[in-house]
Amino acid sequence: MSILSLHDLTVRYRHTVAVDRVDLVVPEGQIVGLVGESGSGKSSIARAVVGLAPVSGGRIALDGRDLPRRGRRRPVQMVFQDPYSSLDPRMTVGDSIAEAIPHRLGRAARRSEVERLLHLVHLDPARAGHRPGQLSGGQRQRVALARALAGRPEVLIADEITSALDVSVQGAILNLVRDMQRELGLSMLFISHNLAVVRYVASRIAVMYQGRIVEEGPTAEVLADPRDDYTRQLLAAVPTGAGGRRPVRSAESGCD
Repeated sequence: MSILSLHDLTVRYRHTVAVDRVDLVVPEGQIVGLVGESGSGKSSIARAVVGLAPVSGGRIALDGRDLPRRGRRRPVQMVFQDPYSSLDPRMTVGDSIAEAIPHRLGRAARRSEVERLLHLVHLDPARAGHRPGQLSGGQRQRVALARALAGRPEVLIADEITSALDVSVQGAILNLVRDMQRELGLSMLFISHNLAVVRYVASRIAVMYQGRIVEEGPTAEVLADPRDDYTRQLLAAVPTGAGGRRPVRSAESGCD
C-alpha cells in the first residue's frame, strides 16, 4: 500500500468551486475518514483522484510522485455509493471481478483469484455465476469491493458505500472494511456524511465544509475535543445509544 497526498487541490465545475485548495494525506495502511454534509465537496475529491472530475489546480500524488492518469492499471480504485449501478447487470459476478484482474494471469489463475476475492469479502464463491440482480444490496456492495480489490490497488476510495444500504446491513459492511484493513493493510479514504460510521472505521478524520477541510487529526482526538464549530454541530447531530455512541450493528455476512 502507498501514501496518497493531495496538495492544494482545487476542483471547479464552470463557475462553482467544489474543492478549494485542499491538503489531505492518506497514510500508508490507514483508513482516513472524510466527513461532511451533502455538497461539501467530499465526492468531488474522490472523483478528482480517480480521474472522473476536473482538477483545476494543485497536485495529487502517490508516494510523492504524480498520480498516473493514463494506462490500464489504476493504482487508486473507487467503490461507489450505489452497488447496483456500478456493476454491469448483464455480467455475472465472476466475470465482473475477472474483468478487473490483470491480464497476465491465465484463465485458471483468474478463476482462482475470483474465488479468493469472494472469500475475502465473505461471499460464497458459488455466487460467481450469479448476476447483480440476483443479489441483495449488501451482497452487491461486497462484489463491488471485490472488483475494486481485483485491480490490486495501492489505495482504495470508498464513497458513501453504506448509505444506500439498510441499517441492518451497514454494520456487516463496516465490519468487513475493518477486517480487510487488518488483513491487507489497506490505505483507504472512507467518505461519509455519518460521523458514527467514520468513527467506527477510521483512525484519522478530516471534516469538510464548503469545499475546505476545517479540521483534521486522529479520530479519537478530533471527536473528543473538536475545535471547529462545524465539527461540533456534526457531532451533536449523531444519534446516541445507551453508551453515548451510536451502535454499529453486526450482521451475518452471508445473509445481507
